[in-house]
Amino acid sequence: MGILDFVKKGAQELFIARPDGEKGNLVYKWPDPTIPWKSQLTVYQDEVALFFRQGQFVGELGPGRHTLDTQNIPFLSSLVDSVTGGNIFQAEVWFVTKREMGGVTFGGRLGEVDDPRSGLTVGTMVHGEFSLQVDKAEKLIAFFGTKSWSRDEEFIGWFKNQFLKVIRDRLAEMLVKQNLPITALTSGAMTEEVEAVVVEGTKPHLERYGIRVVSVGNFVVAIDEDDQNRLEAFRQDEAQINLASRGNMQAYQQFAAAKAMMGAGEGMSKGGGGGGGPMLDGAGLGVGMGMAAMFQKQQQGGQAPSPPAPPTTAPAAGTATCPKCGAVGAAGKFCGDCGTPLAAAEKKAFCGDCGKPMTPGKKFCGECGAAQT
Repeated sequence: MGILDFVKKGAQELFIARPDGEKGNLVYKWPDPTIPWKSQLTVYQDEVALFFRQGQFVGELGPGRHTLDTQNIPFLSSLVDSVTGGNIFQAEVWFVTKREMGGVTFGGRLGEVDDPRSGLTVGTMVHGEFSLQVDKAEKLIAFFGTKSWSRDEEFIGWFKNQFLKVIRDRLAEMLVKQNLPITALTSGAMTEEVEAVVVEGTKPHLERYGIRVVSVGNFVVAIDEDDQNRLEAFRQDEAQINLASRGNMQAYQQFAAAKAMMGAGEGMSKGGGGGGGPMLDGAGLGVGMGMAAMFQKQQQGGQAPSPPAPPTTAPAAGTATCPKCGAVGAAGKFCGDCGTPLAAAEKKAFCGDCGKPMTPGKKFCGECGAAQT
Protein backbone atom coordinates (compact mmCIF):
# COMPACT_ATOMS: atom_id res chain seq x y z
CA MET A 1 0.00 0.00 0.00
CA GLY A 2 1.42 3.40 -0.99
CA ILE A 3 1.45 6.43 1.29
CA LEU A 4 -1.40 8.00 -0.67
CA ASP A 5 -3.58 4.92 -0.21
CA PHE A 6 -2.83 4.86 3.51
CA VAL A 7 -3.72 8.54 3.91
CA LYS A 8 -6.95 8.05 1.91
CA LYS A 9 -7.95 5.04 4.07
CA GLY A 10 -7.17 6.92 7.27
CA ALA A 11 -9.26 9.91 6.18
CA GLN A 12 -12.21 7.68 5.50
CA GLU A 13 -11.99 6.17 8.96
CA LEU A 14 -11.77 9.51 10.75
CA PHE A 15 -15.58 9.80 10.56
CA ILE A 16 -17.60 6.99 12.13
CA ALA A 17 -21.39 7.00 12.11
CA ARG A 18 -24.38 4.82 11.24
CA PRO A 19 -25.10 5.11 7.49
CA ASP A 20 -28.45 6.58 6.46
CA GLY A 21 -29.58 3.25 5.01
CA GLU A 22 -29.15 1.58 8.41
CA LYS A 23 -31.06 4.09 10.54
CA GLY A 24 -34.25 2.02 10.50
CA ASN A 25 -32.53 -1.02 12.01
CA LEU A 26 -32.34 -1.98 15.64
CA VAL A 27 -28.56 -2.49 15.58
CA TYR A 28 -25.68 -1.64 13.30
CA LYS A 29 -22.09 -2.85 13.62
CA TRP A 30 -19.25 -0.68 12.29
CA PRO A 31 -17.47 -2.94 9.77
CA ASP A 32 -13.81 -2.15 10.65
CA PRO A 33 -12.48 -2.90 14.16
CA THR A 34 -9.33 -0.83 13.47
CA ILE A 35 -10.10 2.79 14.46
CA PRO A 36 -7.53 5.60 14.09
CA TRP A 37 -6.71 7.88 17.02
CA LYS A 38 -8.73 11.15 17.06
CA SER A 39 -11.49 9.71 14.83
CA GLN A 40 -14.80 11.57 14.98
CA LEU A 41 -17.68 9.40 16.20
CA THR A 42 -21.24 10.67 15.63
CA VAL A 43 -24.08 9.18 17.71
CA TYR A 44 -27.59 10.22 16.71
CA GLN A 45 -30.28 11.35 19.16
CA ASP A 46 -32.19 8.04 19.29
CA GLU A 47 -29.21 5.70 19.71
CA VAL A 48 -26.07 4.82 21.70
CA ALA A 49 -22.63 3.60 20.61
CA LEU A 50 -21.10 0.64 22.46
CA PHE A 51 -17.47 -0.49 22.43
CA PHE A 52 -16.57 -4.18 22.79
CA ARG A 53 -13.26 -5.98 22.70
CA GLN A 54 -12.98 -9.74 22.44
CA GLY A 55 -16.65 -10.05 23.34
CA GLN A 56 -16.38 -7.95 26.51
CA PHE A 57 -18.26 -4.69 26.99
CA VAL A 58 -15.85 -1.78 27.54
CA GLY A 59 -17.87 1.44 27.40
CA GLU A 60 -20.78 3.41 25.96
CA LEU A 61 -21.19 6.83 24.35
CA GLY A 62 -24.48 8.71 24.14
CA PRO A 63 -25.83 11.11 21.50
CA GLY A 64 -23.40 13.72 20.15
CA ARG A 65 -20.12 14.05 18.29
CA HIS A 66 -17.12 12.54 20.08
CA THR A 67 -13.37 12.76 19.42
CA LEU A 68 -11.87 9.36 20.16
CA ASP A 69 -9.03 10.28 22.50
CA THR A 70 -8.08 8.67 25.82
CA GLN A 71 -7.94 12.11 27.44
CA ASN A 72 -11.58 12.78 26.54
CA ILE A 73 -12.82 9.19 26.96
CA PRO A 74 -10.81 7.29 29.61
CA PHE A 75 -12.23 3.81 28.85
CA LEU A 76 -10.57 3.97 25.39
CA SER A 77 -7.18 3.38 27.02
CA SER A 78 -8.03 -0.33 27.30
CA LEU A 79 -8.57 -0.43 23.53
CA VAL A 80 -5.21 1.04 22.45
CA ASP A 81 -3.17 -1.17 20.14
CA SER A 82 0.39 -0.93 21.46
CA VAL A 83 1.84 -2.52 18.32
CA THR A 84 0.97 0.59 16.31
CA GLY A 85 2.54 2.93 18.88
CA GLY A 86 -0.82 3.91 20.37
CA ASN A 87 -2.26 5.40 17.18
CA ILE A 88 -4.95 2.77 16.68
CA PHE A 89 -7.88 1.46 18.76
CA GLN A 90 -8.90 -2.16 18.39
CA ALA A 91 -12.63 -2.40 19.11
CA GLU A 92 -16.02 -3.45 17.82
CA VAL A 93 -18.36 -0.48 17.66
CA TRP A 94 -22.12 -1.17 17.78
CA PHE A 95 -24.87 1.38 17.27
CA VAL A 96 -28.12 0.47 19.06
CA THR A 97 -31.45 2.24 18.52
CA LYS A 98 -33.05 3.23 21.87
CA ARG A 99 -36.37 4.60 20.62
CA GLU A 100 -39.49 2.45 20.46
CA MET A 101 -39.58 0.56 17.15
CA GLY A 102 -43.06 -0.41 15.96
CA GLY A 103 -44.62 -2.23 13.07
CA VAL A 104 -42.85 -5.55 13.65
CA THR A 105 -45.29 -8.07 12.18
CA PHE A 106 -45.70 -11.62 13.42
CA GLY A 107 -47.97 -14.58 12.78
CA GLY A 108 -48.18 -18.34 12.86
CA ARG A 109 -49.92 -21.38 14.25
CA LEU A 110 -50.31 -21.75 17.99
CA GLY A 111 -51.14 -25.45 17.71
CA GLU A 112 -53.99 -27.42 19.27
CA VAL A 113 -55.82 -25.76 22.17
CA ASP A 114 -58.46 -27.36 24.42
CA ASP A 115 -61.64 -25.31 24.64
CA PRO A 116 -62.79 -25.51 28.31
CA ARG A 117 -66.43 -24.80 27.51
CA SER A 118 -67.05 -27.43 24.85
CA GLY A 119 -64.24 -29.87 25.58
CA LEU A 120 -63.25 -29.75 21.90
CA THR A 121 -59.65 -29.49 20.74
CA VAL A 122 -59.25 -26.81 18.07
CA GLY A 123 -56.39 -25.57 15.92
CA THR A 124 -55.53 -21.91 16.57
CA MET A 125 -53.60 -19.25 14.67
CA VAL A 126 -52.55 -15.70 15.54
CA HIS A 127 -51.20 -12.66 13.74
CA GLY A 128 -50.60 -8.99 14.44
CA GLU A 129 -47.74 -6.60 15.12
CA PHE A 130 -45.77 -5.37 18.10
CA SER A 131 -43.33 -2.67 19.11
CA LEU A 132 -40.14 -3.20 21.08
CA GLN A 133 -37.57 -1.06 22.85
CA VAL A 134 -34.02 -1.61 24.12
CA ASP A 135 -33.47 -0.86 27.81
CA LYS A 136 -29.97 -2.32 28.31
CA ALA A 137 -28.02 -2.09 25.06
CA GLU A 138 -24.94 -3.90 26.40
CA LYS A 139 -27.07 -7.00 27.20
CA LEU A 140 -28.51 -7.03 23.71
CA ILE A 141 -25.14 -6.74 21.99
CA ALA A 142 -23.66 -9.42 24.24
CA PHE A 143 -26.45 -11.70 23.01
CA PHE A 144 -25.84 -10.70 19.40
CA GLY A 145 -22.15 -11.43 19.81
CA THR A 146 -22.69 -14.92 21.23
CA LYS A 147 -24.89 -15.75 18.24
CA SER A 148 -22.53 -14.09 15.73
CA TRP A 149 -25.45 -11.95 14.54
CA SER A 150 -24.88 -8.57 13.02
CA ARG A 151 -28.15 -8.06 11.17
CA ASP A 152 -31.68 -7.36 12.38
CA GLU A 153 -33.29 -10.07 10.23
CA GLU A 154 -31.65 -12.93 12.12
CA PHE A 155 -32.41 -11.51 15.53
CA ILE A 156 -36.01 -10.50 14.72
CA GLY A 157 -36.69 -13.96 13.30
CA TRP A 158 -35.53 -15.56 16.53
CA PHE A 159 -37.41 -12.99 18.58
CA LYS A 160 -40.72 -13.70 16.79
CA ASN A 161 -40.45 -17.39 17.65
CA GLN A 162 -39.99 -16.49 21.33
CA PHE A 163 -42.92 -14.10 21.11
CA LEU A 164 -45.24 -16.77 19.65
CA LYS A 165 -44.22 -19.16 22.42
CA VAL A 166 -45.22 -16.61 25.06
CA ILE A 167 -48.57 -16.01 23.31
CA ARG A 168 -49.29 -19.74 23.20
CA ASP A 169 -48.54 -20.18 26.90
CA ARG A 170 -50.51 -17.11 28.01
CA LEU A 171 -53.61 -17.85 25.94
CA ALA A 172 -53.77 -21.42 27.22
CA GLU A 173 -53.39 -20.10 30.77
CA MET A 174 -56.22 -17.58 30.28
CA LEU A 175 -58.57 -20.24 28.93
CA VAL A 176 -57.97 -22.60 31.84
CA LYS A 177 -57.79 -20.17 34.77
CA GLN A 178 -60.74 -18.02 33.69
CA ASN A 179 -62.70 -20.93 32.14
CA LEU A 180 -63.15 -18.91 28.96
CA PRO A 181 -64.49 -20.31 25.72
CA ILE A 182 -62.08 -20.05 22.81
CA THR A 183 -64.68 -17.89 21.04
CA ALA A 184 -64.08 -15.17 23.66
CA LEU A 185 -60.58 -14.78 22.20
CA THR A 186 -61.47 -15.16 18.54
CA SER A 187 -64.37 -12.67 18.69
CA GLY A 188 -62.06 -9.75 19.52
CA ALA A 189 -64.06 -8.90 22.64
CA MET A 190 -61.02 -9.42 24.87
CA THR A 191 -58.31 -7.98 22.62
CA GLU A 192 -57.08 -5.42 25.16
CA GLU A 193 -56.94 -7.99 27.97
CA VAL A 194 -55.04 -10.44 25.78
CA GLU A 195 -52.53 -7.79 24.67
CA ALA A 196 -51.85 -6.77 28.29
CA VAL A 197 -51.33 -10.40 29.33
CA VAL A 198 -48.97 -11.06 26.41
CA VAL A 199 -46.88 -7.93 27.02
CA GLU A 200 -46.54 -8.81 30.70
CA GLY A 201 -45.74 -12.41 29.85
CA THR A 202 -42.79 -11.47 27.63
CA LYS A 203 -40.95 -9.55 30.36
CA PRO A 204 -39.23 -12.44 32.17
CA HIS A 205 -38.18 -14.00 28.86
CA LEU A 206 -36.69 -10.85 27.34
CA GLU A 207 -35.26 -9.02 30.34
CA ARG A 208 -32.05 -11.04 30.14
CA TYR A 209 -31.48 -9.59 26.66
CA GLY A 210 -32.11 -5.99 27.72
CA ILE A 211 -35.17 -5.61 25.51
CA ARG A 212 -38.94 -5.48 26.07
CA VAL A 213 -42.19 -5.50 24.12
CA VAL A 214 -43.96 -2.16 24.59
CA SER A 215 -47.30 -2.83 22.91
CA VAL A 216 -49.19 -5.24 20.67
CA GLY A 217 -51.47 -4.11 17.85
CA ASN A 218 -53.87 -5.59 15.28
CA PHE A 219 -53.93 -8.70 17.43
CA VAL A 220 -56.13 -11.45 15.94
CA VAL A 221 -56.68 -15.00 17.18
CA ALA A 222 -58.34 -17.31 14.66
CA ILE A 223 -59.27 -20.98 14.46
CA ASP A 224 -59.53 -23.47 11.61
CA GLU A 225 -62.74 -23.30 9.58
CA ASP A 226 -63.76 -26.89 10.38
CA ASP A 227 -63.24 -26.29 14.09
CA GLN A 228 -65.23 -23.07 13.83
CA ASN A 229 -68.18 -25.04 12.44
CA ARG A 230 -67.91 -27.60 15.24
CA LEU A 231 -67.91 -24.88 17.90
CA GLU A 232 -70.90 -23.17 16.28
CA ALA A 233 -72.88 -26.41 16.34
CA PHE A 234 -71.99 -26.87 20.01
CA ARG A 235 -73.07 -23.32 20.79
CA GLN A 236 -76.48 -23.86 19.19
CA ASP A 237 -77.02 -27.11 21.10
CA GLU A 238 -76.04 -25.42 24.34
CA ALA A 239 -78.49 -22.58 23.74
CA GLN A 240 -81.37 -25.01 23.25
CA ILE A 241 -80.48 -26.92 26.39
CA ASN A 242 -80.45 -23.64 28.31
CA LEU A 243 -83.98 -22.96 27.06
CA ALA A 244 -85.12 -26.30 28.44
CA SER A 245 -83.48 -25.59 31.80
CA ARG A 246 -85.50 -22.37 32.01
CA GLY A 247 -88.77 -24.21 31.41
CA ASN A 248 -89.18 -23.65 27.66
CA MET A 249 -89.72 -27.32 26.91
CA GLN A 250 -91.61 -26.68 23.68
CA ALA A 251 -88.57 -25.03 22.07
CA TYR A 252 -86.31 -27.81 23.28
CA GLN A 253 -88.67 -30.54 22.01
CA GLN A 254 -88.76 -28.93 18.59
CA PHE A 255 -84.97 -28.80 18.64
CA ALA A 256 -84.75 -32.47 19.65
CA ALA A 257 -87.11 -33.49 16.84
CA ALA A 258 -85.04 -31.56 14.31
CA LYS A 259 -81.82 -33.15 15.58
CA ALA A 260 -83.41 -36.60 15.28
CA MET A 261 -84.40 -35.88 11.70
CA MET A 262 -80.94 -34.57 10.81
CA GLY A 263 -79.28 -37.53 12.45
CA ALA A 264 -81.49 -39.95 10.53
CA GLY A 265 -80.83 -38.13 7.28
CA GLU A 266 -77.09 -38.19 7.88
CA GLY A 267 -77.24 -41.92 8.59
CA MET A 268 -79.15 -42.56 5.40
CA SER A 269 -76.66 -40.51 3.37
CA LYS A 270 -73.88 -42.72 4.75
CA GLY A 271 -75.68 -45.94 3.90
CA GLY A 272 -77.57 -46.37 7.16
CA GLY A 273 -74.55 -47.73 9.01
CA GLY A 274 -75.04 -46.10 12.38
CA GLY A 275 -73.57 -48.99 14.27
CA GLY A 276 -76.97 -50.31 15.36
CA GLY A 277 -77.93 -52.15 12.17
CA PRO A 278 -80.82 -51.54 9.76
CA MET A 279 -83.47 -52.23 12.41
CA LEU A 280 -82.13 -49.63 14.81
CA ASP A 281 -81.49 -47.14 12.05
CA GLY A 282 -85.06 -47.54 10.85
CA ALA A 283 -86.36 -47.14 14.38
CA GLY A 284 -84.35 -43.97 14.81
CA LEU A 285 -85.73 -42.61 11.58
CA GLY A 286 -89.28 -43.51 12.63
CA VAL A 287 -88.88 -41.86 16.01
CA GLY A 288 -87.42 -38.75 14.46
CA MET A 289 -90.19 -38.47 11.90
CA GLY A 290 -92.83 -39.17 14.55
CA MET A 291 -91.45 -36.50 16.86
CA ALA A 292 -91.22 -34.02 14.03
CA ALA A 293 -94.81 -34.67 12.97
CA MET A 294 -96.08 -34.37 16.54
CA PHE A 295 -94.35 -31.07 17.19
CA GLN A 296 -95.38 -29.74 13.80
CA LYS A 297 -99.01 -30.49 14.73
CA GLN A 298 -98.54 -28.65 18.03
CA GLN A 299 -97.09 -25.65 16.21
CA GLN A 300 -100.18 -25.58 13.95
CA GLY A 301 -102.54 -25.54 16.94
CA GLY A 302 -103.64 -29.19 16.67
CA GLN A 303 -104.06 -31.57 19.57
CA ALA A 304 -102.71 -35.02 20.06
CA PRO A 305 -105.33 -37.71 19.39
CA SER A 306 -107.31 -38.84 22.41
CA PRO A 307 -106.95 -42.44 23.55
CA PRO A 308 -109.74 -44.79 22.26
CA ALA A 309 -112.74 -45.33 24.54
CA PRO A 310 -112.79 -48.65 26.41
CA PRO A 311 -115.08 -51.31 24.92
CA THR A 312 -118.65 -51.55 26.20
CA THR A 313 -119.16 -54.37 28.72
CA ALA A 314 -122.24 -55.98 30.24
CA PRO A 315 -123.44 -54.64 33.59
CA ALA A 316 -122.04 -56.28 36.66
CA ALA A 317 -124.04 -59.07 38.29
CA GLY A 318 -126.86 -57.80 40.55
CA THR A 319 -127.21 -54.52 38.66
CA ALA A 320 -129.53 -53.28 35.94
CA THR A 321 -129.45 -50.47 33.41
CA CYS A 322 -132.56 -48.33 32.93
CA PRO A 323 -133.61 -48.40 29.22
CA LYS A 324 -135.03 -44.90 29.53
CA CYS A 325 -132.49 -42.80 31.49
CA GLY A 326 -129.47 -45.12 31.29
CA ALA A 327 -128.86 -45.09 35.02
CA VAL A 328 -127.17 -48.19 36.47
CA GLY A 329 -128.48 -49.38 39.80
CA ALA A 330 -129.43 -52.38 41.85
CA ALA A 331 -131.57 -54.92 40.06
CA GLY A 332 -135.28 -54.48 40.89
CA LYS A 333 -138.67 -53.92 39.36
CA PHE A 334 -138.30 -50.15 38.83
CA CYS A 335 -135.49 -47.65 38.05
CA GLY A 336 -134.38 -45.84 41.17
CA ASP A 337 -133.80 -42.63 39.17
CA CYS A 338 -136.87 -42.27 36.93
CA GLY A 339 -139.30 -45.01 38.04
CA THR A 340 -139.40 -46.85 34.72
CA PRO A 341 -140.25 -50.60 35.09
CA LEU A 342 -137.09 -52.68 34.78
CA ALA A 343 -138.26 -56.30 34.70
CA ALA A 344 -139.43 -56.42 31.11
CA ALA A 345 -136.75 -54.02 29.96
CA GLU A 346 -134.04 -56.06 31.61
CA LYS A 347 -135.08 -59.12 29.70
CA LYS A 348 -135.03 -57.25 26.43
CA ALA A 349 -132.03 -55.04 27.13
CA PHE A 350 -129.27 -57.69 27.34
CA CYS A 351 -128.76 -61.30 26.19
CA GLY A 352 -129.10 -63.76 29.05
CA ASP A 353 -126.29 -65.95 27.61
CA CYS A 354 -123.55 -63.61 26.32
CA GLY A 355 -124.62 -60.34 27.99
CA LYS A 356 -124.46 -58.33 24.78
CA PRO A 357 -127.07 -55.57 24.19
CA MET A 358 -130.33 -56.82 22.58
CA THR A 359 -132.10 -55.09 19.74
CA PRO A 360 -135.53 -54.01 21.01
CA GLY A 361 -138.40 -56.31 19.79
CA LYS A 362 -136.05 -59.22 18.80
CA LYS A 363 -136.51 -62.71 20.21
CA PHE A 364 -132.99 -63.98 19.47
CA CYS A 365 -129.57 -62.49 20.36
CA GLY A 366 -127.79 -60.92 17.39
CA GLU A 367 -124.39 -61.95 18.82
CA CYS A 368 -124.80 -65.57 19.94
CA GLY A 369 -128.25 -66.53 18.55
CA ALA A 370 -129.66 -67.59 21.94
CA ALA A 371 -133.47 -67.39 22.29
CA GLN A 372 -134.66 -64.75 24.72
CA THR A 373 -137.62 -65.55 26.96
